[in-house]
Amino acid sequence: MATELEIKLTLSEQSQTNALAWLLAQPEASEGPRKTLINRYYDTPNAALNLARAALRVRETGGRYIQTLKTQGEFVDGAHRREEWEWEIPSADLDLSLLEQTPLNDQLDLSELKLAFETNFTRQIVMLNTADAVIEVAVDFGEIVGSGCARPLHEVEFELKSGAPSSLMVWATALAREVPVFLNLVSKAEQGYHLAGIHQPTLAQCPEALSVTAFLHQLSLAWLLQESVSFSAESLRSVQREAGKAGLQAVWDQLMPELIRGAAVPDLVQRAPRIGELQLAIASAS
Repeated sequence: MATELEIKLTLSEQSQTNALAWLLAQPEASEGPRKTLINRYYDTPNAALNLARAALRVRETGGRYIQTLKTQGEFVDGAHRREEWEWEIPSADLDLSLLEQTPLNDQLDLSELKLAFETNFTRQIVMLNTADAVIEVAVDFGEIVGSGCARPLHEVEFELKSGAPSSLMVWATALAREVPVFLNLVSKAEQGYHLAGIHQPTLAQCPEALSVTAFLHQLSLAWLLQESVSFSAESLRSVQREAGKAGLQAVWDQLMPELIRGAAVPDLVQRAPRIGELQLAIASAS
């Protein structure tokens, strides 16, 4: 078992092209491999894995097959921290015997696992070797497929390989200052579950003051559901205070009217291009 620490940013297709060019231009960067990834996710008919906040996939790339189990884990200081089990297997078929070594063995009937959805994309790796950390940046573009529907995928993920965890935030913030991005707390698996009709959350009403983490979760959920999201001024007081402490009051003043009026996340990113920088700053400070 390993622990994974990463920051995931969602962005438009054009912004992703610009982000990759910026990353490769940095003196600390080296261009890694580009590969096509076919990812098949599994669950039971009653979505027991999803309910347990876990994801199980088999990834095919370059003739190799990797079976992975991840927990949803925690969102801490702007980054996701997850537990992960990973095995190389001989084919695209699940190896149920490997799952007997994990908590899944006691939580569900492994024989009920079936294909739920796929996430298929091209990944360009950029390695960042700094004085205090090694970071793998994955620039992913492709689609998520489930229940006969498809949804485009454009993401940049920063994953800490070694060194200081704070370096993840430094580099993600540097990118957010260059191109419009959105700090997204929704994983590829959650997107797939939603597309497959398994995960059907709803946006909650927010009459009371929200914590920074609750605010960020609401934005990510609105993005997933492709719905407009609106907040009351009262519910945003704590978030506004953190934005001011981070020295981003001007960005907040641009964003807050849109949040109160109610807007879809892509519109928020377009109208307040520094929203990602603000999200990262308040997440790190909270």
